[in-house]
Amino acid sequence: MNTNMITIRGVHKSFGHTEVLKGIDLTVRSGEVLALLGPSGSGKSTLLRCINHLERIDRGIIEVDGKLIGHRRQGDVLHELPESQIAKDRRSLGMVFQSFNLFNHMTAMENIIEAPVGVLRRRPRDAKERAGYLLDRVGLGDKGTLYPSQLSGGQKQRVAIARALAMDPKVMLFDEPTSALDPELVGEVLGVMRELAETGMTMVVVTHEIGFAREVCDTVAFMDDGHIVELGSPQEVLLKPSHARTADFLSKVL
Repeated sequence: MNTNMITIRGVHKSFGHTEVLKGIDLTVRSGEVLALLGPSGSGKSTLLRCINHLERIDRGIIEVDGKLIGHRRQGDVLHELPESQIAKDRRSLGMVFQSFNLFNHMTAMENIIEAPVGVLRRRPRDAKERAGYLLDRVGLGDKGTLYPSQLSGGQKQRVAIARALAMDPKVMLFDEPTSALDPELVGEVLGVMRELAETGMTMVVVTHEIGFAREVCDTVAFMDDGHIVELGSPQEVLLKPSHARTADFLSKVL
């Protein structure tokens, strides 16, 4: 598809006197899977958090499916929306974090139905039916009654993915979803993400899994020092990088 699902223009973000994002321009088409690569501190996770307004940008615009996130436009001026409206806007964006962020006092099923029932006001019966389908989809159909403490890291992350999908997002954002996992558990999470990509879900993935970026992603963006240094297909960026900084990074992680 050619429709732009995410449009980022001239985005700047600072923390105190440290400028982390230095004028980011980026588009993600509907159904596209974008990998954000780069060294620690390059701005990848900050950019991801700015997309769903977990971090407020200082300048620029971010649109999802043609709609501003976190702001309303009045003439040439952008005004911050109230938190209640921002929360509504975030419903179109599913976010999966490094550390799962599950509620430890809730079962896997209860974690998944919490937001659909509490936020979307869906009937508990319908939410449970949907949650059961999503648990099956991520390979955990028999784990719905277990608590996070009874699940492996890979299982927790798959529950977190199911929880995000339960809100029927237009976009899925992944912030290094395998970085906290033991190596033998990485494959089961990447497998779920691969299946999502095959179904046409628009995804932005901050990752160090170069193999996943090469095999699954449509576009790779290499970031360094708050800039997008290189942007292109996996074949272009990973196999024939045109910038020395990209080549140097890849030589250390491949």
